[in-house]
Amino acid sequence: MELEFRRRDYGATHKSQFLPRSQTQKHPLSSTLASRDQQAKTVRGRDLHFFDPLRGLDVNASAEENVEDTCISIEAVTQDLIKEWKSLKRILMQRFPVSKLLLCFTQSAVESPSALSHPEETGSEQTSLEEPAKIISQHEYIAKVHELRDGINSAWQAEDRVTSLKLSIKVTKLLMDTTVLRFYPTVFVIVTDMLDMLGDMVWERIKQKAELDIDGTVICALPMISALKQERLAITGFAKLVLFENFSLACKAPSIIIFLILPTFLCLSIGLSLYAHSYLELAILPCWRFLINQPMEVLDRLVMMVRGLADPLTSLYCRLYMVHRMQKFGFCSSGYLIKCIKDIEDVLAPVLVDKEGYSYITDDKKLLFSLVEPAIEYIMKCLFLTGRQENNVLGILEELGFGRNKFQSSYNSSHVSILLHYLLKELPSELVSSLAMEILDMIRCSNDCSFSQVLNYRLLGNRLSEGKSQEGFLSSLIDEVIQAASQYQSLYDYLRIMDAYVDLMLQNKMENHLDALLDDIVSLARDKFLSEEEQASLQSIILKLLSHFENLQEVLPLNHFIEILDLMSGTSKSSVNMHLLNMGTRNGCICDSTTVQLLFEVSQALYDATDFVNIKDDDNRQTSHLISRFVEMVDYGAEMERHLLFLAECREAFNGIHELKETLVRSSNTLAVKALKAGKKHINFVKSCLAFSEVTIPSISSPTKHLNLYLETAEVALLGGLISHSDELVMSAVEYLENVVLTDGLKSIDIDSMASVICKLCSLLVMIPGNPEKGVMEILKSIFSATRSSSWATLRVKVKIFCAIMSLLSTLSQDNLPYHSANPEIIGNELLFFGDSSYKQELVSCTQLVLSELLDAIEQESSQISRGNMALEACNCISSALVMNEKVKELCLRLLETAKGCLGANDRYIESTKKSLQLRYTE
Repeated sequence: MELEFRRRDYGATHKSQFLPRSQTQKHPLSSTLASRDQQAKTVRGRDLHFFDPLRGLDVNASAEENVEDTCISIEAVTQDLIKEWKSLKRILMQRFPVSKLLLCFTQSAVESPSALSHPEETGSEQTSLEEPAKIISQHEYIAKVHELRDGINSAWQAEDRVTSLKLSIKVTKLLMDTTVLRFYPTVFVIVTDMLDMLGDMVWERIKQKAELDIDGTVICALPMISALKQERLAITGFAKLVLFENFSLACKAPSIIIFLILPTFLCLSIGLSLYAHSYLELAILPCWRFLINQPMEVLDRLVMMVRGLADPLTSLYCRLYMVHRMQKFGFCSSGYLIKCIKDIEDVLAPVLVDKEGYSYITDDKKLLFSLVEPAIEYIMKCLFLTGRQENNVLGILEELGFGRNKFQSSYNSSHVSILLHYLLKELPSELVSSLAMEILDMIRCSNDCSFSQVLNYRLLGNRLSEGKSQEGFLSSLIDEVIQAASQYQSLYDYLRIMDAYVDLMLQNKMENHLDALLDDIVSLARDKFLSEEEQASLQSIILKLLSHFENLQEVLPLNHFIEILDLMSGTSKSSVNMHLLNMGTRNGCICDSTTVQLLFEVSQALYDATDFVNIKDDDNRQTSHLISRFVEMVDYGAEMERHLLFLAECREAFNGIHELKETLVRSSNTLAVKALKAGKKHINFVKSCLAFSEVTIPSISSPTKHLNLYLETAEVALLGGLISHSDELVMSAVEYLENVVLTDGLKSIDIDSMASVICKLCSLLVMIPGNPEKGVMEILKSIFSATRSSSWATLRVKVKIFCAIMSLLSTLSQDNLPYHSANPEIIGNELLFFGDSSYKQELVSCTQLVLSELLDAIEQESSQISRGNMALEACNCISSALVMNEKVKELCLRLLETAKGCLGANDRYIESTKKSLQLRYTE
């Protein structure tokens, strides 16, 4: 009994699958007024019929909520400063690495605690000038310092307070030595951590002695004293008397009692140096909270004491530690911080100028200022955090001489440049705007070697960009800045300054100033090769221009813009070109020929700067995507020949970009469709487009994309009525399919995608008329042969393709095909071979051949689950394609039994297949 194809009525099937539809009186997404009232929400006391959580809040309703309170609590200030201190220590250790340095110190400075044979003499700081020096590595030095720390801790735990104090005095001596300047920040961090440890141990012991009697009896439970609290411990009456007595007992050695209570006498009696005295008293500074009500007396005395340190580096770091310990003291006051800043300015003044009054930079000065820079930044940050807490920032500025008293006789615009920089950095943005002209005058007058004046000009621009600047003074301010920047003969300095003011010019629409800026850049850069630093600054300016404007047509008319682009090179130019391409392709089609030419040159520069052969795909993916996007967005309108020529130029210019080749083929096919819509007069142009695509496709490496593009181009040819071109393209796809081999270079083939493309090809063959001269089933047999012999297709994929071929054969056997080509001139196979019995016989013959291979593939599958699913898929395909005669019925039952043996009788897929077969039996 021969096979027979089932008859199909595609029109009836299509209608039966329609969902029932009825006309409605209202839109299904609309709601009644009552339901909206029920869903009304109350927001800020107002009833809303609908509240969208994604909608922006009402500006007027939330105005009072957005008012920022400039005052901050003391707890917040202290918490911020604790974090800043930890960050500062990391910066000091990382910014000045000295891992390979050999350090030269006196022998006594690095001796171990066990070398203290006469501990009663260690308090003396008098060392012999002839004491021999010792050269050690940083690692050895730090190890010995840590040994001293362990000695202090061990002595304290052993109740040997005297040794602990004397070792602490020895530790402070390390901060006197500035032999190796770059190592000083590291020493400072290590030593101050040890002093903090000592201060905490003294604090806890005093508190313990105040709470407990000698026999351990609790005298009074003191409230927790924390540096995070504003309130000082309030102790009155008998409790205060007991605390004071036990405070004395807490420090058993008479010398320590003197040290804690009478520091001035200590300095005179036991001969401690000012360094040791200052650091040790700062270490136990929080303990004064047990004894005094007015901490300002202690603060003023300590500020005066530190003034006795003459060395700029050591005195500034001592002030840094003092500011840190003041936070532990639990007392924040801007008064002593103002004194510290003024003292720092006085200490640095002699360093800035020589005896003749000249200010110049040397390597030693440069190193010194780099060492003190983090300390100044921290102190200035503490000052303004405290000023905000006191709500007295303006008062602080006046105290420091940065106020508006410009017309007073004592007014001085000149300040140490490094102090001015960090003051400007910490100043609230609203004050920067209101004092902008005064700050500019200070920067102009403060041109010393402590800090670059260029960076101060730049910082002012950046700070002004942060807040809302008043338009009234901006014009005159930027005029003065441009004038000041023009005095620098270096293009790099000019660019660094003006880069900070570009955003201000753009936001306030200052076209004249922007033109002046671009004129100056061209004038300074003409006939000059730009360095990497100059390239980076120029790149920043151009990127700000590109980010501000919406489209490329607004940027290109800018004064000297193209000339400035030509000045750039290297990575900076590549970055600018990427932004230009992105900007040019984000707003729809590119129709202007000038813009197309510019972006083509930009793309060429990007392509030439990128090695698409040797680098990974991830590295050039963005460049490839932008260039492909540019080519896709170009539209020459009615000049279709010019557009095709452009595509050819792109293929030649960017032949290393695989992604672009796919874009070129699709653009060419789009052009062909556009020409077909314009009428038959462009048929020759359509052939040119098809030829362009056919030549380009073979260079695409991805097998899936390769096949897909052949099929898309064949569809275009079919739309144009070019059947021979369509046949050639489909045969090219089949020939490529026959030559696909699973080699090392094609291990990443997506086999399922390949199978989907072949199924798509089978769907396309429904519309393509058969060729009686070459054989009606020539293409179909080639697909079958390529699939059967392929090395990349698994058995599961082969079954899927064989089922698709069988469905195609069943469709071709119908009297009315389900769909046809959009070109009415192309005749379908049902008309072309109407009444031709040999055509039907050939379809049946092909079906028998495919069916045989289908069954063999199922039997060869080793996986039980896969074989069962494949059997069910084949069973459904056969029952759908063929009339259910005895032979087909027997075949389907055999496949069903195979599935049961592999999947089990209760499998849901098997149950649905049974129901489908029963329906087929009744037809």
